[in-house]
Amino acid sequence: MTQLNKKGEANMSTKNRPTPEFIELLKQSGSSDKMVAVAAQREIAKALEAPIRKGVLFGDIVTSIYEAMPLEPSASPEFPLDLLAPGTEGDHVAYTNPGNGRIPERHVEGDYVMVNTYGVSSSIDFLLKYAREANWNVVARAMQVLESSFVKKINDDGWHTLLAAAVDRNILVYDNDAAVGQFTKRLISLMKTVMRRNGGGNSASAAGSLSDFYCSPEAIEDIRNWGVDQLDEVSRREIYVASDDGPAITRVFGVNLHDVFEFGDGQEYQTYFTSDLSGSLAGSDVELVIGLDQGPNDSFVMPIKKEIEIYEDEGLHRHQRQGYYGWAELGFGVLDNRRVLAGSF
Repeated sequence: MTQLNKKGEANMSTKNRPTPEFIELLKQSGSSDKMVAVAAQREIAKALEAPIRKGVLFGDIVTSIYEAMPLEPSASPEFPLDLLAPGTEGDHVAYTNPGNGRIPERHVEGDYVMVNTYGVSSSIDFLLKYAREANWNVVARAMQVLESSFVKKINDDGWHTLLAAAVDRNILVYDNDAAVGQFTKRLISLMKTVMRRNGGGNSASAAGSLSDFYCSPEAIEDIRNWGVDQLDEVSRREIYVASDDGPAITRVFGVNLHDVFEFGDGQEYQTYFTSDLSGSLAGSDVELVIGLDQGPNDSFVMPIKKEIEIYEDEGLHRHQRQGYYGWAELGFGVLDNRRVLAGSF
């Protein structure tokens, strides 16, 4: 096996030139001799598997929410509802994504929830001449597209499950004193209170606590325009000079603020919330926000039965193309929808 680096992994960045070993392997993969080409493509597939797997698991917007749980292929992804007390079954509602392309489903179980896993696959191909001429920029870009397709699918399924749990909880928080489309700090304060009041438990036991707040990029930018009715001059100055990832922009009242590109008026996840799940915003509000309680780390699970595997597509050689495909098997579950809260402004 040609070693592409000490771990046998490929560096597929479009900015950094690959190692001479990889360039030579790339040329061989574009050979007119099918045996030579397929053998080289197999080595490339092995080298690409680790960086693509790493990029998918750590380059998205759901793994910071869900706890990844690698399982054996024959393992049953069952999760006990350890917080469930007799007589409160109706209060403990779980949501899972039942399969590829399906709407998340509601579960009320007596003692455990089964989180379904399903297959996710993708592929990419390009002309052999790009490999034969060692045009690594094109090849690197193709691998980035393959990685992005997995990331997109994982993002959507994870967030669809969260949004379904938020709709079913049937609690919507809004600031009735704010103008339409105005993101206020009072909305965050209200969501903190509602999360605690409706999180279960009491003052002496575990209760809900808003830890993370997900909104549109426009909502984050609204913070920069908060006037004197929202903040004092010192705080406004801190926001004025803060960078995009500065604490003055990304944390309010101890709550972490996250901007998600798919949130916002007319954007993908908000449309899914209102159209596919029949959720609604308050009055004439135009934007959706989601609050999560990630403190206990007991609700958001992502069982993984098979991590991403990458293979070469031998059948494309007759078409003078080179291709790779891969698949994974995973699932998403929200074991307690009291950890999810929707709001609007």
